[in-house]
Amino acid sequence: MSNQSIGLSDRVHDYLLNVSLRETEVQRRLRAETMQHPNHNMQIAPEQGQFMQLLARLVDAKRALEIGVFTGYSALSVAYALPDDGTLVACDISRDYTEIAEHYWNEAGVADRIDLRIAPAIETLQTLRDDGAEGTFDFAFIDADKISYPDYYEHSLALVRSGGLILLDNMLRDGRVADPDIDDASVQAIRDLNEQLHTDERIDLSLLPVADGLTLARKR
Repeated sequence: MSNQSIGLSDRVHDYLLNVSLRETEVQRRLRAETMQHPNHNMQIAPEQGQFMQLLARLVDAKRALEIGVFTGYSALSVAYALPDDGTLVACDISRDYTEIAEHYWNEAGVADRIDLRIAPAIETLQTLRDDGAEGTFDFAFIDADKISYPDYYEHSLALVRSGGLILLDNMLRDGRVADPDIDDASVQAIRDLNEQLHTDERIDLSLLPVADGLTLARKR
């Protein structure tokens, strides 16, 4: 995982941020606090958060889904793009970091748009489907345990409407997916999913070298 796009020198990355990034003060402080934690590499790159916010606006997202919250930077980015009556269902398995998230969501004034659900994400996703939510979401972001990505993807595809977007993070795994000598289970899971998505006729697809590899899948 990485906090900046692969293939960019520090100089070019700094330039990119200087001429493009429009973080709020709350986002800056959340990102700075997260960088003090041992697992700070789990935080998305700021340019990715801004890109996700733009995509959510482009599809006029009102209902969004996030699988994997961490300290809440990505959720905050997407919540900014939602209307006042919009909802982001944010799934995480523990409150180890989400208390940080909730503090900044409140400070940003978007906490009422975020429905945080603490449980195994598969259970939350199945509950949403059982409750009749299939085809009602406009936008989904997957950034959790890599072994479960195929299941998260299938649930998200069922929950997102036709024309909606599914984003999958860490799809290049720091470039390790391209090395056949690496047989780590999480890397292989992403490798297999990349191949599956490539031939999945239910979606339009693009894998972009944003941060650690960001796949955009538009449901047909």
